[in-house]
Amino acid sequence: MVLFRTVAASLSLVITVARLLLQPVQEPSRTDTLSLAVIIAAYVSTVVVGLRLRWGRAGPLDAWVQVVGDIVIATGLVYLSGGADSPLTFLYSLAVIGAAVVLDWRGALWVALVSGLCFSALVMGPRLVGDAPVDPLLSSRSLFVLGSNLLALALIAVLAGYLSRQLSATGGALSAREADLRRLGRLQQQIVSSMSSGLVTCDAQRRVTYVNPAGCAILQVEEAASVGMDLEALMPGVSGLGPRTPRSELSVGTGSSRRILGLSVTPLEGEQGALLVVFQDLTRLRRMEEDLKRSDRLASLGALSAQLAHELRNPLAAMRGSAQMLAQDVRDEMGQKLTNILLRESDRLARLVEDFLRFARPPEPVRRPVALESLLVETVDMLRADPLARDVRMEVMAPESLTAAVDPDQLRQVLINLVRNGFQAAGPRGEVKVALARAEHEARIRVWDSGGSITEEMMGHLFEPFFTTRDGGTGLGLSTAHSIIRAHGGAIRVRSNRDEGTEFVVELPL
Repeated sequence: MVLFRTVAASLSLVITVARLLLQPVQEPSRTDTLSLAVIIAAYVSTVVVGLRLRWGRAGPLDAWVQVVGDIVIATGLVYLSGGADSPLTFLYSLAVIGAAVVLDWRGALWVALVSGLCFSALVMGPRLVGDAPVDPLLSSRSLFVLGSNLLALALIAVLAGYLSRQLSATGGALSAREADLRRLGRLQQQIVSSMSSGLVTCDAQRRVTYVNPAGCAILQVEEAASVGMDLEALMPGVSGLGPRTPRSELSVGTGSSRRILGLSVTPLEGEQGALLVVFQDLTRLRRMEEDLKRSDRLASLGALSAQLAHELRNPLAAMRGSAQMLAQDVRDEMGQKLTNILLRESDRLARLVEDFLRFARPPEPVRRPVALESLLVETVDMLRADPLARDVRMEVMAPESLTAAVDPDQLRQVLINLVRNGFQAAGPRGEVKVALARAEHEARIRVWDSGGSITEEMMGHLFEPFFTTRDGGTGLGLSTAHSIIRAHGGAIRVRSNRDEGTEFVVELPL
């Protein structure tokens, strides 16, 4: 309303000033001066109310002042432009409509009543106070003008009041609906943001339209960067699943960022061809399942190895004793050579049996507080003299002092196995890194080599006994290391990639 009044007053002011400038040069009439003053007063009052509204100080009193001002201005302009014959009588109607907008239907009726009294005074006043005798009966034309204007004001007041009530009710309902929608939107956003499952939506062209925070964390992407991407680029292979796909698994990423996702794809309501993808990160779960399966296999193989070693130990001891007795009686060179072969091979078999027993029944760790960084540095320094370490660059990173209750001899054996395997995998001009760090309530020892020679097929059998990839190996080193770490309540994991190398991670509780 303030904007409307400002525009109307500005146009009236421009028209009045233009009329004064275009008429012949003469002394402005009293009517012109009063008209200009009324328009300027309306303009000033509107600007004042507008400023009070902008400053937050306006209230119901300002609305009444503005409405009463409209009546006064309309009366002044109608009086100055001819009274009953004025072409500006519509200004009263504008005042009634304005009152209905800012003061509801009651204000519209009051303004219509006051406007009718003011217009009646303008029509009847000259006849009541004029010099001519007062005609007891008004002319038919005056009665028609007065009656038609009063009737118009009444009808406009009723109609504007009704529309004002409808507008107010509709506006209130709309505001309530908007508030409900905003509240539901915030609730929906809160629910989606707090979900532990990832959620991705895409349009019919398979462009990503939304990724929730959990989805960004699982896929290791930023929300701003992922929106607008092709769905296949974000989750390779998901397009082949199609809509209404039941639970399925999908592997995304490579190397250390590889994730196993359990997901479902459903059509998204509201747009033809749009999709909703809900997924969870199953990487840790699948890793635990693999660890359990591996532990079951190792337990079965351990029991078999223990029985086999027990059955072999006594016959082997008897065979070695017999070979020693034969060696005492043999005098010729060939017999001596053969008995030496028997002794040497029986010793090798005895060591292999001991390895079997160590894998099958590892001794209970004798735990004591050990400074892990010292143990790590000492073991690596000892291995620098190993022939396999020749031409291999080694780096040890142990920036933090960590103490854990472990068996130092058993943990040193695990480190020797892992680091020597790294030497062999890296080869000449290769690189091996050993690092120690804290992760929540556990210590993590990382042994990395630049070889990256472990394939996906080998990964599932890596910790199984008798599985080896090098000539002359027994395949018990990693199996024994796995058993020792499990006995300490920890875990050992491995990931390998031709581009990123191979990394064994030993996790020990602190």
